[in-house]
Amino acid sequence: MYSEKVMDHFNHPRNVGEIENASGVGTVGNAKCGDIMRMYFEIDQQGVIRDVKFKTFGCGAAIATSSMATELVKGKTVQEALTVTNQAVMEALDGLPPVKVHCSLLAEEAIHAALWDYAEKNHIVIDGLERPVNDIAEKVEEEEY
Repeated sequence: MYSEKVMDHFNHPRNVGEIENASGVGTVGNAKCGDIMRMYFEIDQQGVIRDVKFKTFGCGAAIATSSMATELVKGKTVQEALTVTNQAVMEALDGLPPVKVHCSLLAEEAIHAALWDYAEKNHIVIDGLERPVNDIAEKVEEEEY
């Protein structure tokens, strides 16, 4: 059902925790399944994500997608992080079952929420970044549940 990479990131998640005085913090959830994901970014003066942490309350797929998403954005510029999609997270994990695709959407939206917070704190506009949703159930198609 789950790939070896999903199981590895679930059993040994990377970058778990919080960053005090983070440059950006994004929290998103999914009211339908109860998952909540919070991502913390430490972004330097050049706009590079130097550190990233997450805390997730949810299923194994939610934890695995959080972990993989942090790996994909760490060391990237803000603009590069914006291009990390749920599809990229799923591909990096060698796929997810169809009923767990919403977990990868949660990861993508948490990245966007942390970037949005960073932009607001610094009074900047990040090209291509739209206001994130608090509840990804607003974006997820009904048939996934």
